Amino acid sequence: MGIYFGTDGFRGIYGEVISPDIAYKVGNSLGGLCQHKKVIIGRDTRRSGSLLSLSFASGLMSHGVDVVDIGIAPTPVIAFLTKSLGFDFGIVISASHNPRFYNGIKIFDKDGFKLTEELEAIIERKILYSTNLGNDKIGRYCFRPRLIKKYKENILSKFNKLDGMTIVLDLANGASCSTAKNLFTTLGAKVIVINNGKNGKKINYKCGALYPEVLIDAVKKNKADLGFAFDGDADRIIGCNEKGEIIDGDDILYILSNKLHYGESIVGTSMTNKGLEAALAKKNITLLRADVGDKYVVELMKNKHARLGGETSGHIIDMDFSTTGDGVLTAIAIAALVKESGTTLSKLITFKHYPQVIKNVEVIDKYRILNSDLLSSKILSIQNCIGSNGRVLVRASGTENKVRVMCEHISKKEAEKYASEIENIITYVEEQR
Repeated sequence: MGIYFGTDGFRGIYGEVISPDIAYKVGNSLGGLCQHKKVIIGRDTRRSGSLLSLSFASGLMSHGVDVVDIGIAPTPVIAFLTKSLGFDFGIVISASHNPRFYNGIKIFDKDGFKLTEELEAIIERKILYSTNLGNDKIGRYCFRPRLIKKYKENILSKFNKLDGMTIVLDLANGASCSTAKNLFTTLGAKVIVINNGKNGKKINYKCGALYPEVLIDAVKKNKADLGFAFDGDADRIIGCNEKGEIIDGDDILYILSNKLHYGESIVGTSMTNKGLEAALAKKNITLLRADVGDKYVVELMKNKHARLGGETSGHIIDMDFSTTGDGVLTAIAIAALVKESGTTLSKLITFKHYPQVIKNVEVIDKYRILNSDLLSSKILSIQNCIGSNGRVLVRASGTENKVRVMCEHISKKEAEKYASEIENIITYVEEQR
């Protein structure tokens, strides 16, 4: 990771880490890398999104680049249009699942993939040196929200009707408001939408993929066949079956693995449940593990020619359809499988999860904590105790000042015990500053 860019773009609290000035400079630095001098940009519903989008666009235009702004749109829409319409880059102004006072910048290359760390480093080096071209070379700006229709048409061409299904959608008051309901309704489903505000004041606030209990209540109340919750920019998804049971990214990978052939691979992460690994092995499908972060999943997928990959948190990448995580597309794919199977979503998942306990510990300096000899000794001791009955993983958050702890064990009680022991050590080391 660089000075500005983390595991998923450039993100932080608006007015502190990210500002119109920074957005202008990043846009201007990217302008020098544009071959065809045209870039597409979109955003989620945050109040700061319009200002940051226009600031970023100004930086590009000052470097002679034409900008097409499609307004509020999910991240995967930008990735799709960047590739299909031949833009140099695609820009998303969003902080994904973070609270409304955050914002960020995601950049996709001409092929619809997130930038490599090498290219991010080049952009960072250019940020200090803005270039403004003469009046005759200033780029143009146009607002084209209708381009989102091309993404919708592409999705609709790939799936059969969902007539007779009742589906709940939690839009997290985010970007999926521009696509999700329309797509499911067009496919014939009865759609119940919750948290569909567009003013950005409540984006991700006690709703969406991070608060699945809201989705559970709605599915039960409406006796729906299934439900889906997205995050602010709709690149991740959490599902709910007809019984009100949560379906996470590992469950989704298992469901979608039915389309794979003998000997193929699925890419997960170090957080992917060991139960999924065992279940896939029975189907002669290999689970490969990447570092946490969907761009690392995609990188390994490309290297190993895997068609399917994702994270437990709900970033699902299906290379047959998309180059990045697409919550709405994944939701439609799952609903289509349920419809085609003639059964219920609960019956499509047959593997058992190893109990996982996850703790997010807030700290001032996450890397100082991870370099602690005391913490390293404790982790090693626990790993020796767990043996083949589970796993332990301690890592720094890519976007927040937190240390994330995951303990996985065939016994939930044991997993809770080990996770608490590690949390206590982190807290102790933090207090010794």
